[in-house]
Amino acid sequence: MNLPEELKYTKDHEWVRIEGDIAYIGITEFAQGELGDIVFVDVDTNGEDLDKEEVFGSIEAVKTVSDLFMPVSGKVISFNEQLEKEPELINSDPYGNGWIIKISIADIADFDSLLNSASYKDLVD
Repeated sequence: MNLPEELKYTKDHEWVRIEGDIAYIGITEFAQGELGDIVFVDVDTNGEDLDKEEVFGSIEAVKTVSDLFMPVSGKVISFNEQLEKEPELINSDPYGNGWIIKISIADIADFDSLLNSASYKDLVD
């Protein structure tokens, strides 16, 4: 399983990549594998300030729909619009072009509670 070491992870299977005071959020390779073929991503929280663990959207696979949770508090500043036409990017490139939202980070201290790649691997093994 691919778990990039530069990312942080949640127990809900989201990942976070920090770039300055901006964070990219997506779901892990493990999560997309469990869900199966992704057919739709719904994010209606663009422009909203959300707290850690609040639902920011949902992801629909062939057999199920799952909520997406904020790993950290922040303002949703953009949705990856490429996913509207190609939701399967989450399956093929979960850590790259398959990112879901970009946020402005409210409190960098939130990241202290996230898992590193080794801890997340222990969780899913």
